[in-house]
Amino acid sequence: MLSIELSNEQDSLQFDASRISRLAEQILLDAGIRSGALSIAVVDDPTIHELNRQYLQHDYPTDALSFLLEREGDHLEGEVVVGADTAIRVAAELDWPAEDELLLYVVHATLHLVGHDDSTDELRGAMREQERRYLAQLGIQRRDHS
Repeated sequence: MLSIELSNEQDSLQFDASRISRLAEQILLDAGIRSGALSIAVVDDPTIHELNRQYLQHDYPTDALSFLLEREGDHLEGEVVVGADTAIRVAAELDWPAEDELLLYVVHATLHLVGHDDSTDELRGAMREQERRYLAQLGIQRRDHS
């Protein structure tokens, strides 16, 4: 059994929590994950900045962080942290809804948990295609980031 818990630690952006949970669950199921737990936290810039500094030694706020705690066969334990303030800022630049930008961050981070990588141009292209696919399931056309 899969357990997905979502916590909202910010007050800048309203979003549909069940939509986020369903989307993350679909990614896990498509990757063959049948049991485990995923926690998703929607946070503000100061919080994600501190986590980015603490765990990746990057001294700036970021869009998404993923932490794979355990993966064995069809079992996964992981955490996803996404930044609402960053989603609001970037969405304004791209002229699309901030909630869609936040959904993109959840998709991106969850794809990392199930093994997708964006460290090369080729891998990044494949990951972007998966992001487009999952957003399209919700009727969202992914906006390209620079």
